[in-house]
Order: sequence, then C-alpha cells, then structure tokens
Amino acid sequence: MRIGEIAGLVGVTSRAIRHYHHIGLLPEPGRRTNGYRAYSVRHAVLLARIRRLTELGLGLDEVRDVVADDAGRELVEVLGELDADLARQEEEIGERRRRLALLMAGPVNGREPVSPALAELLGAAPATDSPTATKDREHLALLDGAEGADEIFGALRPMAEDPSVLELYERLDALAAASPDDPRIAPLAADLVAAVPAGVLDAIPSGLPSGLPSGLPSGLPSGLPSGSGFAEALLADYAPAQAEVVRRMMAGVAARLDGAAR
Repeated sequence: MRIGEIAGLVGVTSRAIRHYHHIGLLPEPGRRTNGYRAYSVRHAVLLARIRRLTELGLGLDEVRDVVADDAGRELVEVLGELDADLARQEEEIGERRRRLALLMAGPVNGREPVSPALAELLGAAPATDSPTATKDREHLALLDGAEGADEIFGALRPMAEDPSVLELYERLDALAAASPDDPRIAPLAADLVAAVPAGVLDAIPSGLPSGLPSGLPSGLPSGLPSGSGFAEALLADYAPAQAEVVRRMMAGVAARLDGAAR
C-alpha cells in the first residue's frame, strides 16, 4: 500500500503518518524501486491502534509507551490515569456549569462573569447609578478569585445591604471636581473606615504585606503601602480629591488591621 491508501484505510491523514514516522512512533516501511513507501498490513494494524489510542485522549508519548508494551500492562496503567484525568475535567466542567447557572439566574447584569460569592454580594447591594459605586464593583472584580476572597465577600454582605452606604457613595461622587484639600475629605475617609465590618478584617488572609486591594464602600479597603504599584494605579483611577479620600481610607484600614493583630 502507498501512503494515501493506508491513510484512507485507517482513517488518518498522510500528514499524520509522516509525523508518526518523524517522531519514531510508526516504523518507516521499505521503499519500492520508484521510491514510494510500501506499507504492509502490519503497518496498518499498528497505525489503527495508534489512532484508537489518540482518540481516547492519550498523548503521543503515552501511545509510544503503550505500543511498546506487548503484555498490555502499560496500557492498563495509562488508561487508568486517563480515566482519572477525565474525571477531574468532568468535575471542573460541572463546577463551571454551576457557576454559570448562578450567573444566569441571579440579578447581576451579564457584563462579566464573576464567582458565585461575588455575584451574591453584588446582588445584595442596592441599585445605584453612582460612578464611584460602578468603579467599586470593578475593583471588587479584581479581587475575585484571590485567596480568601469568598470569605471577604461574605463578610461584606451586611455593609452591601446597608442603605446608608449609598450616602457614602454620594459624598464621594460629590468630590469629583473638588481640590485635594477639601474639608469634606477627612470626615468622609473616617466614615468609610468606620463602615468596614470587623469581619472583613478577620477574613483577610494572614501573611499579606498590609492587606488586600479593592474598591471603596461596598468593597474591601486596602492597607497596601502607598508606594506599591497597585496602590498607585488605584489612586490614579480617581479624581484628586477622591484619591485623597481613598489614600486616607487605606491608611485607616491598615491601622485597624495593625491594631487587630496586636
């Protein structure tokens, strides 16, 4: 048989057969006087076995181990590993589908996928068109998936459900065009620090430099040092007066964290 004939018989491409030759998986057949490869039935049997194994999901290195073991012991072992890997993938797919179902059934808009814990938190927050509230939600999405994030989102639930949080957003919105020395800055920062539930501080994983990054009132304040890249980017995301509120809030929450640790 020529390469096109064996490829059609077994159901693979000629290109795949040449690749198997190149990597030493399929032995090269002898050639006729005209230079064409001459494949035998044994080549077809081996090639069919290679095709079946790859269709099961085995990699070519695994296939090589299997076809080299005439007793079949290697095949049993490799197929067991493959079955376990498929079971893990099945579990992961199931979890992703459960998350997707929560997103589709929940009240959160569909602009971006988030974890169930964050979806529940955002769904509990009162509706608002506040620009800083929108920014806050974006910052919370940055925290999504981080270590301890689900616990933090759960601890933030009482704050998210508190209608007075809207007033904090309104006060922050009002500073959009203010100067960094506006007298409203200090009291607002103090009120924001005080509004953070103690449970949020308890939920922050130990071993972090100075806390975790996040957004503002319904988000997680940060104790990151002002020189860090994230803190600089976070502050630059706000107008000058609003950035000063955020800076003071970060410092205030860092102080609360330090006090709680002593």
